[in-house]
Amino acid sequence: MTDGSKYLPYSSRKGNESIVYFTRDLSADGLRKIYARINQHITGKIAVKLHTGEPHGPNIIPRPWVKELITNDIPGARIIETNSYYEGDRYTTEQHRKTLNINGWDFVNVDIIDELGTTLLPVKGGHHFSNMSMGINLLNYDSLLVLTHFKGHVQGGFGGSNKNIGIGCADGRIGKAWIHTTPGQPDQWDIANEEFMEKICESSKATVDHFGKNIAYINVMRNMSVSCDCEGVAAEPVVTPNVGILASLDILAIDSASVDLVYALPEHFHHDLVERIESRHGHRQLTYMKELGMGNDRYVLIDTDNGDSRIYPADAVKGVKPFEG
Repeated sequence: MTDGSKYLPYSSRKGNESIVYFTRDLSADGLRKIYARINQHITGKIAVKLHTGEPHGPNIIPRPWVKELITNDIPGARIIETNSYYEGDRYTTEQHRKTLNINGWDFVNVDIIDELGTTLLPVKGGHHFSNMSMGINLLNYDSLLVLTHFKGHVQGGFGGSNKNIGIGCADGRIGKAWIHTTPGQPDQWDIANEEFMEKICESSKATVDHFGKNIAYINVMRNMSVSCDCEGVAAEPVVTPNVGILASLDILAIDSASVDLVYALPEHFHHDLVERIESRHGHRQLTYMKELGMGNDRYVLIDTDNGDSRIYPADAVKGVKPFEG
């Protein structure tokens, strides 16, 4: 088993390269432009998997950006969510809908996909699961845009596209329990480190395989607290600079590139987020996705701001400014 506390430098990786697009334009326009680079297979009835946040969550992707994207570029698409595993403001569907209204997600019908029940999707090649329990309404969609706020995570180390769908499509009572809790254990959160990362990946793989080529990924590297958006107003203060937006058709490539950009920041800028990733063994998300055949951890980073030239993580973060809340 690969040690998830150890960062694997790019030079040590092997295999093919996937395309990852990058823009420094953290705005609705930047989001729309980068979506246009990876939307070729997003057709039919479209779901947008988004973490809509706890009440008044300060760091989620800005609602006006998402509204402009859906209104102008994906008319008819629906945001999808699942209820939380922990008791709180998104635990029941009724509580969840109140939170959605508080956070302003009222311009589109949000589909809480486990509201009406669950379904099992196969996990091909999994070591922990043969199936994952998902919100049943996931089956109503032809395509999935995974729109992710990249940040830290209290257990996963980091939350990228893999975490967004690995935990976020699993239903709130069964699937999330399989990922977080050993059956019969009183501790609701006893699964951690490598086992936790692997279970996230296997859950994610079920969704990736279900949609096939009709899935695409965007990671927004903005307001990157070490805390997940599920911590809401209790999230740790942001100290990592804003970086930009990435997009890809490869889930492993986009999460690998996002982590590489964090590591490419000066040490005083990335210290807290790197410590969170390594202390939780978060790198196991990346190595296990590769073992599962979910994509490539090598990539060509395309600078969409400068004529689609190839750049490297150090180029992408050059000149970033300290975070200003």
